[in-house]
Amino acid sequence: MTDFRSLGVSGAVADVLTARGIETPFQIQALVIPEALSGGDVLAKSPTGSGKTLAFAIPIIERLDPAARRPAALVLVPTRELCVQVTEEFGLIAGDGLAVASVYGGVPLGAQAKLAKNAHVIVATPGRLQDLVDRKLVSLEHVRVLVLDEADRMLDMGFKPQVDRLVRLLSENRQTMFFSATLDGEVGELARRYTHFPARFEGELPADRRSGDVDHRFVSVTADTKVSTLVELLKHDERGLVLVFVRTKAGADRLVEKLRRHEVDAVAIHGDKGQAQRERALAHFDAGKVKTLIATDVAARGLDVDDITHVINFDPPEEPDVYTHRVGRTGRAGRGGVGITLVLPEQQEEVSRVARLQGQVEAYEEAGLKLAKPKLVYTSRRRGGRSKW
Repeated sequence: MTDFRSLGVSGAVADVLTARGIETPFQIQALVIPEALSGGDVLAKSPTGSGKTLAFAIPIIERLDPAARRPAALVLVPTRELCVQVTEEFGLIAGDGLAVASVYGGVPLGAQAKLAKNAHVIVATPGRLQDLVDRKLVSLEHVRVLVLDEADRMLDMGFKPQVDRLVRLLSENRQTMFFSATLDGEVGELARRYTHFPARFEGELPADRRSGDVDHRFVSVTADTKVSTLVELLKHDERGLVLVFVRTKAGADRLVEKLRRHEVDAVAIHGDKGQAQRERALAHFDAGKVKTLIATDVAARGLDVDDITHVINFDPPEEPDVYTHRVGRTGRAGRGGVGITLVLPEQQEEVSRVARLQGQVEAYEEAGLKLAKPKLVYTSRRRGGRSKW
């Protein structure tokens, strides 16, 4: 059986991992760590929950000299939640020798800049880091390791201009590790531009994190019955934690108020909420103090709660990948779950195409909804294993 020491990880770091109950590497960690320890560039296709954070955090901790000029390593992430999560992972294994700082919006600039300036590792969202750099509060001239985590989501969120500007400030003589759920299209082109002769890997979710059986359901509603239908679903005795997706930030807040008028307690997270508000809402939800969380897609990125029994698409997703990402939040760790999509009459054609591409035609038709004619779609071939560009 492979262990961390056999991958080249030092005894000191391996002992810290063991103390945390982490003894056997996940697939993506076993693939990436040896290459990353050697200093080579890495392209990794790896989904959320696959263990990728340790795949890049361990090599960074191993290779950074505590006496080196700072900052020496930079990790770019798409959201504040993921920024905090990655920073915490680093902190749990970095020990006292290395300083790790988070950089994200929604908090005071000065104190954050001071911590980042003196940190060995910066974990940052692109927009806030660009702000610090433009104000000359942080310098990236000594960065020798760059990680782009969830690069596909950064592009989806429109961060490409900031990422390009930040990367241009870095030394060409650096190690780059690029992690994404896909390496096709624009993401693949970006990966090729940022890396030099990278090793390419593809990882899967560990067995205990893969989805169990998820019951997919579609419910026909009207504008007048949409909220009352949601209330009925939320008051069902068998439900546990419920994640409700909406398309807009304003829609999330409005829905919380509507549910309260129906005596359903709920909290919302979205980009206009302050960091403290978001962390408090997530903590209450994770602890079960509030059993309904209303979220936008962007805000839910990085959300990792195992006990979500239901995901409800109050506003249907427009793309199949978004449906997969949303409903994949239930049925975690091999447990079952329920994914429910509310469909207005004018949304039937759009949602039916998502259902068809997700293999949920039977569930869609059972709800009495109209199935649109299929459109031709192009699907690129998957590339697996390790290869060189």
